[in-house]
Amino acid sequence: MPGSVSPQLSFDELGTPLREVTFVVLDLETTGGSANTDAITEIGAVKVRGGEHVGELATLVDPGTGVPPAIVALTGITTAMISGAPRLPAVLPTVLEFLRGSVLVAHNAPFDAGFLRAACERHGLVWPRPPVLCTARLARAVLSSDEAPSVRLGALAQLFGTTTKPTHRALADARATVEVLHRLLERVGNLGVQSLEELLGLARESAPHRPTQAQRKKRVLAAGVPAAPGVYLFRGPRDEVLYVGTSGDLQRRVRSYFTSGERRRRVRDMVALAERVDTVVCAHALEAAVRELRL
Repeated sequence: MPGSVSPQLSFDELGTPLREVTFVVLDLETTGGSANTDAITEIGAVKVRGGEHVGELATLVDPGTGVPPAIVALTGITTAMISGAPRLPAVLPTVLEFLRGSVLVAHNAPFDAGFLRAACERHGLVWPRPPVLCTARLARAVLSSDEAPSVRLGALAQLFGTTTKPTHRALADARATVEVLHRLLERVGNLGVQSLEELLGLARESAPHRPTQAQRKKRVLAAGVPAAPGVYLFRGPRDEVLYVGTSGDLQRRVRSYFTSGERRRRVRDMVALAERVDTVVCAHALEAAVRELRL
């Protein structure tokens, strides 16, 4: 329409929305810790999207060798159990197809992704290089050391009270990791992380850091913001709108921009430019979402 102005997109609307991402949460059991010299004995994977269960994959794998006693003691998987199970070349294409178009999630993901990548190289298959998310790193980025002194899967499952307990068996551990992932995604939502790209960046930047000097100076902008649902607008030195967002608790959300929990560089840069924060209190989240689009 002539003379019309396109609505400004908030930073939260950039990238791939998390609700549209398919995650494949995977766990492997192996004969040892080296992807070069050890072999996979069990694969478990759970596919989820938008918080909903989509499918599962689980199989034992015959590695063509015996299972060391220490691994038997840890996992309960014996050489007799895997004798006669399918060999990895027969299983691997199914696993890769299950991963297609998804984000690979695992607890200590470099271990699991490393074994799958090495297996592809060994058996002449192309590793599809999916985006990889490590729930251990994400937990360290989201949870304080006081709340989670350890980010082992068992410790996080206990912290979050997951219904499935890790047992060092692939499918059970994958199911427990799904629950941990969903609880962590609830936390990153409170940090304003709404896209896959932001989520992956947050996990990569899991080393703790302090608020920037600009963030500390601008904390005064959160003064007087009501603890109510609504829309908030960060405004710059010429009264221009720098950022539009919504929250069920405006006070908590706006204050989060001035803490170490805010890790997005472009948002920290925006905070450094901001001169004030305006708010519009709404009756509920739906009204806030409509107002945000209009603004």
